[in-house]
Amino acid sequence: MSKNIFIINLLYKKMNSMKKFKLLFFFVFINFTVSFSQDFKVYNGFDEFKSLLHQKDDQVYVINFWATWCRPCVKEMPAFNKLYDHYHDKNVEIILVSLDFGKNVQKRVSDFKDRHDIKSKIVILDDPDSNSWIDKVDSEWSGAIPATLIYRNAESSFYEKDFEYQELKNEVKKFL
Repeated sequence: MSKNIFIINLLYKKMNSMKKFKLLFFFVFINFTVSFSQDFKVYNGFDEFKSLLHQKDDQVYVINFWATWCRPCVKEMPAFNKLYDHYHDKNVEIILVSLDFGKNVQKRVSDFKDRHDIKSKIVILDDPDSNSWIDKVDSEWSGAIPATLIYRNAESSFYEKDFEYQELKNEVKKFL
């Protein structure tokens, strides 16, 4: 009898270990999936990011600098969503550059993307030394957001303001 109890106890302990392993595997898998299923890239410094500002492929680029905590940025997001709906298949790429910082940036940006149903490409620029790169985006930029750079090859325009859809659409049309 005590031998049977020993075997049952051993099997129970092994089952618990297996259950613990399965549970641990499940949480690791879920965490890995969530961590790597984001639709945006994190650039760890302006030097890594700057190539997005100088594409020479005859496509129109709309590069918007924003943050989840910026009210005017949040207010203009529907304009960028509508612009995406209208132009995503017409040689126009919209790239939303999050300047968010601090803890849980990827999660905050991901949650924001989901809440606002953003379809455009989002990247995170993680470079706290903005004073060293702001003028490399545009020499007149004070650093305030939202700010938008629209360019095609060597032609570009920079706007330190928030947009309504029709105004944004009109500016993009100038590059088509």
